[in-house]
Amino acid sequence: MDTMKKVLLALDYNPTATKIAEIGFSFAKAMHAEVTLLHVVENEVYYTSFLTSPFTGIGDFDSATFYQYMNADGMSDAASYYLDKIKKHLGDSKIKTLVENGEFAEVILKTAKHLKVDLIVMGSHSQKWLEQVLIGSTTETVLNQTSIPLLIIPTKYKHN
Repeated sequence: MDTMKKVLLALDYNPTATKIAEIGFSFAKAMHAEVTLLHVVENEVYYTSFLTSPFTGIGDFDSATFYQYMNADGMSDAASYYLDKIKKHLGDSKIKTLVENGEFAEVILKTAKHLKVDLIVMGSHSQKWLEQVLIGSTTETVLNQTSIPLLIIPTKYKHN
C-alpha cells in the first residue's frame, strides 16, 4: 500500500477538538502527509443557542466576543480564527485550513473528494459513541457514504 499523502481533519468547536486534531496530526505526520483542517458552518441557529453553542468549547471566547460573530460572515471568520489557533497549537505552518458552509456530512464528503484525500479524521463526542453512530450522526453518514478510509476518534467530554 502506498503511503498516504493527504489527510483531512474535520473539526468542530467541541472542547475535545484539540485532542482530535492532535491525534489526527500525529497520524498524518507519521505518514508524511499534507494536512487540511476543515470546519463546517452549517446553521446559524446552532451557533446562536447558548444551550447548544459550539463556541462554549473555545476557552478565550466570552459572551461579548461571541456576539461579534452573529452574522454569516462572522461565523466563517470565527471558524478561520479557530482553525488558525489549532494550526498554531500543532506547530506546523504547512497545515492548510478550510472553512465551508453547508450540511456537515455532505461538506466533509465533498471536500474529501475534491481534495483527493487519503484519510478523513473525525471525532465522535457522544457519551454513548456506538449508540450515536447507530442512530444517525454526522460520523455515521460519512462512514456510510465514503470509500475513503475514515479514522474515528471517540472522545468523551467529562462534565464536572
